[in-house]
Amino acid sequence: MRPHWISGSNKFWFRESNAPEDSSFVYVDPNQGLRQPAFDHDGVARALRQQGVEASASNLPFVSIDASDDLSTVKFHAGEKNWEWTKDGVLASIQDDIQEGDATEMLEPLAEERCSGESSKETVIKFVNRAKWRVSVYWIDGFGRKKHYQDVEPGRAKSQHTYEGHVWRVTRDGDGEVVASFAAESEKKTAVIEEGLPAPKPLAEAPSDLSKRQSNGTSDGSGVFFKDNNVWFRDMNGQEVQMSTTGTEASPFSNLTYPSPNNKFVVIFQSTPAQEHTVYEVESSPYDQLQPRLHQFQYLKPGDNVTIDRPRMFDLTNQREIPTENALFENPYELYALNGGWNTEGTEYRFLYNQRGHQVLRIVGMNTQGDVRAVIEEKSNTFIDYAYKLYYREITSSNSSSNSSSHSSELIWASERDGWNHLYLYDMKTGKVKNQITKGDWLVRSVDYVDEAKRQIWIKVFGAVPGQDPYYAHLARVNFDGSDFKILTEGDGDHSWYFSDDRTTFTDTWSRMDMAYKTVTRDAETGNMTTDVSSGNLDYLLWPLPERFAAPGRDNTTLIHGLIFRPYQMSNTTKYPVIEKIYAGPQDFYVPKAYTSHDEAHRIANEGFVVVLIDGMGTNWRSKAFHDVAYKNLKDAGFPDRIAWMKAAASTRPWMDISRVGVYGGSAGGQNAMGALLFHNDFYSVAAADCGCHDNRMDKLWWNEAWMGYPVDESYADSSNVVNAEKLEGKLLLSVGELDTNVDPASTMQVVNALNKADKDYDLLFIPGGEHGVATSDSYALRRTRDFLYRNLKGVEPPK
Repeated sequence: MRPHWISGSNKFWFRESNAPEDSSFVYVDPNQGLRQPAFDHDGVARALRQQGVEASASNLPFVSIDASDDLSTVKFHAGEKNWEWTKDGVLASIQDDIQEGDATEMLEPLAEERCSGESSKETVIKFVNRAKWRVSVYWIDGFGRKKHYQDVEPGRAKSQHTYEGHVWRVTRDGDGEVVASFAAESEKKTAVIEEGLPAPKPLAEAPSDLSKRQSNGTSDGSGVFFKDNNVWFRDMNGQEVQMSTTGTEASPFSNLTYPSPNNKFVVIFQSTPAQEHTVYEVESSPYDQLQPRLHQFQYLKPGDNVTIDRPRMFDLTNQREIPTENALFENPYELYALNGGWNTEGTEYRFLYNQRGHQVLRIVGMNTQGDVRAVIEEKSNTFIDYAYKLYYREITSSNSSSNSSSHSSELIWASERDGWNHLYLYDMKTGKVKNQITKGDWLVRSVDYVDEAKRQIWIKVFGAVPGQDPYYAHLARVNFDGSDFKILTEGDGDHSWYFSDDRTTFTDTWSRMDMAYKTVTRDAETGNMTTDVSSGNLDYLLWPLPERFAAPGRDNTTLIHGLIFRPYQMSNTTKYPVIEKIYAGPQDFYVPKAYTSHDEAHRIANEGFVVVLIDGMGTNWRSKAFHDVAYKNLKDAGFPDRIAWMKAAASTRPWMDISRVGVYGGSAGGQNAMGALLFHNDFYSVAAADCGCHDNRMDKLWWNEAWMGYPVDESYADSSNVVNAEKLEGKLLLSVGELDTNVDPASTMQVVNALNKADKDYDLLFIPGGEHGVATSDSYALRRTRDFLYRNLKGVEPPK
């Protein structure tokens, strides 16, 4: 259920689907606890039919409305016209623009900004500004350059024509701070801009484009210009002074400048581009020609040289570079400005330094005297989960209700230093922790909203409600000083919520894989329920709901959570082979929590299998120790926990035959699936491995170094399916698409080579023209994978 708030109030309408081709529009007033039809559906249907528009009360020919606050009028578009329906039963054609509620799904902000892809499929993004300030919308082209398209005032919405895969950056008007970035999808979607959105990781410039950003003799408007790969200054009399001497063709300066608030100093980055690492792929059967076609693309792999950015400080008054030491940022994986860089006083430039290997994360301050300090420093003996847990937000006195200098230049910072992902409040001037904001054996999943005036934070939390699945999301609020922590949602399930524009009310929807959704409205201050809005119904399902199951993992203490899918019309006297769908990538968890039909698992189960989904140790969003199991150890994949879980489940479910266990997965799951037959073939006997990153040295740099570290060491070989191919026992199907640009297909072929040398039997399914994930996207590969599992786990040929 998605609310469509009316006129900036806390009243809303939503479209309720009761069954296929059976829906209605519902109006909710949380102030009165009122839920009622938004209008007379029979009357509107009858009036539309009189105008020649086919309509029925349960299947009206529109999906969105523009309703007035008191429901005296409802506007909509049907039959190629705009209409207005009044409460007294009059339907009239109108010429007015209709401010329809968002009938589309919302886009999720990008965690990492990227360049726009090429596409000819037209689409639309609707930008809805729920923040208190105007925002500017920029298109990011294929080279990472931005182009301004439009501004959106607070409380307003604008639609933007675009193409699928195009990326749009939203910045706050005034200071230019990046608020969020969105990628257009094939269908019309809505991008909601509101305070507290997590800022995306900045776009990394493509190495091949670094030379393009050098423009001899061009100025940024401050007198700074670039010539001969260096930084120059031109005064009012036209006198030119060279301010830098270190720039070369191999290590040029960016023409992006970061001037101090008083324009007396400027920071400019000098960059040494990443190495070229070209992957070649041959398309054997192009659709438009007989002869094969060669494809090639830049693809950095673990251990390759990455772009090295080096900020340099310039004094514009004296037209000179201010010498600075780089000891605190000499080995970056990435390095970028913190919220525009400069502090309010213009005395210090701040940037985030993520050290190669991801064991050191710093906010570095470089002042106008040339001194460099570590403002905040985070260290780990394993890895810092920068890609998924990095959060910071600067709080300044100009944004705070207090004029006290102690409140100026504070920063909210996320850290796992106490073993769980929590928030800390820092004093940016001293670099010291003022206080820990959240604490306990649970974690902050994300920051939902920050109210600087009230000094309060709304957060999504995991594991904060005892007795519930630790992956269930709840909404909580806490003060900056850590006091008055309060969970605002209630109900045993995975929660999601939407706030009214005035933030006095939010809708709370929760469900589980074995329970339909329930939606209520709640008072934003107390969390008390104000309206019972809607409830789902799963009685129509033709198959049994999955069973939630938890059992201790390898340590006999930590609960491992998963799902069990049974066959339709299962016989308790029959023993069914078990199939695990696996993906153990450390970036997330993968067992669904909120209700979803999960047709794939049910289809396999209904062929006479028990299907299980499990999140073992090494996956994300539990304790730091739980996550650290993956460090330099991707071959682990949580298998000791998965096996213990299945044995515990089978001990009380005699219909689970764990003497016949198969596993399938793709990408990192493909690596895991084959790994089951290398490292745990005493339990698993059949595996289908699609598009696997079978040796992490062959896969993309950022993902693998995030968990396996840098420099590349023997741990990479230890986790390699290629190096360990001789250990294969059991039935293995390898599948791969020849044009996979996510995981190098050569990784699969190197496994093939190793298996051949080890004289091992296996099946190989190679899909010409196939891309990443062919075992699920290609109908032939899908059928072959299902047949392989069926044949080898049941010992008979699959039905045709």
